[in-house]
Amino acid sequence: MLATPLLLLACVARAPDLMLSDVNQPVPGKWAATNQARVGVDIDWVKRFNDNALSQFVDEALSSNYEMSIAAERVARAYEAARVEGALTKPQLTLSSNADRRKTRFIGFPFGGSTLSESYGVDLKVDWELDVWGRARAGKSAAIAEWQAGSLDYRAARASLAAQVCKAWFALAEANQQVSLARRALRTREQTEDAVRGRFQRDMQEEGGSASQLRLSQTDVATAKAELANRQGNQDNARRQLELLMGRYPAARLLGRVALPAVASTPPSGLPSELLLRRPDIMAAERRYAAKVKRIKEAQLAIFPSFTITGSTGTTTEALSNIVNSDFGVWSVGANLLQPLLTGGRVRGEIRARKSSQREALAALHQTVLSAFGEVEQALSGELWLRRREREMLEARDLARDAAQAAEDDYREGNGNVLTLFVAETRKIQLESQSVALRRLRLNNRIDLHLALGGGFEVNDQ
Repeated sequence: MLATPLLLLACVARAPDLMLSDVNQPVPGKWAATNQARVGVDIDWVKRFNDNALSQFVDEALSSNYEMSIAAERVARAYEAARVEGALTKPQLTLSSNADRRKTRFIGFPFGGSTLSESYGVDLKVDWELDVWGRARAGKSAAIAEWQAGSLDYRAARASLAAQVCKAWFALAEANQQVSLARRALRTREQTEDAVRGRFQRDMQEEGGSASQLRLSQTDVATAKAELANRQGNQDNARRQLELLMGRYPAARLLGRVALPAVASTPPSGLPSELLLRRPDIMAAERRYAAKVKRIKEAQLAIFPSFTITGSTGTTTEALSNIVNSDFGVWSVGANLLQPLLTGGRVRGEIRARKSSQREALAALHQTVLSAFGEVEQALSGELWLRRREREMLEARDLARDAAQAAEDDYREGNGNVLTLFVAETRKIQLESQSVALRRLRLNNRIDLHLALGGGFEVNDQ
């Protein structure tokens, strides 16, 4: 009898075992989108962009972004919930005291008068529900898993925020570069307008007349001014978006990079089987599934009887001076047994509901794993096709530059057609802008790849 409580005290609840074996999603030996199967991934992918300012902005966002503060508080609440659930298995000790002074009056024949009585007491009470069947331990184990899931969600949120900051930083760099290109395009259009106006003033008529050509060149100048204003608006929006991510007031004061950086070589993709233990969202889904399994056990054990030990000690006296006198001490020891008999189907219904939640959590885990594989495959495929597309786009841009220069030289020498000049310049401007946008697409895809692979990163506050 004395050994039983000590044995129960030794049974401390712990986190549920890993349950990824319940995932029936087939795991391939290598990725379908790449022949590379190098082990490991970049452990600090933010620094792979070789931009100290970007690393500092990620650091600032992680420490100042209010969404991160909200996520951190959720983890703290889950931790306290696990502690509260564990406290239910421990003895509960309460101390109470009372003081009572009462006067009673007697009225009537043959005697009248009153009496004065006093009562004082101190009571120390212990209540302990013995976790004989492990129901409370199952509940605490589930709470620990839920706290672990919240911690993994917080880790995933940090990685997501770092990715958002990187994308916003590159969006600002692209906006800066697009503004620069728009200014160059405007200068080109103005120079073309000057050349056409010179011909018009010299009355050099050809192919429809210089007046229409002049109006067309003026239209292109006005269009270039409108495009510059559009690019500048995008630039301000990119600045504000980055400032908001870092918890700053969106005043559009950040300057950002002058141009987008080069895209580094493709990082190692690791093995598909490693992804299950590396992605925080997969691990969080697994912890939630494990918690649901423990919650089923908790509900099933509610059918068994519960045992409670109670005890109290204290003093009761009519004189306050004797409140600590052991001669007036009282004590009691008791044990209670509670066996559910008829609950109207509540216990069985709770078990069925929790089994449904467990099946839902398992389906969510399967979907999370499948989505994670899909994200990696899409990002790896994007690496291949975007690289090819950019290579072809840069070749087309260089050819367009040569064509525009040749058309301008021919026109200034009086041998070229103005429509050819306009088309060549327009194509050059469009391809230069598209090549910049494509570079940012590659950088964004690289960020998505790092995120999909579950790569880590380090900042000063970690």
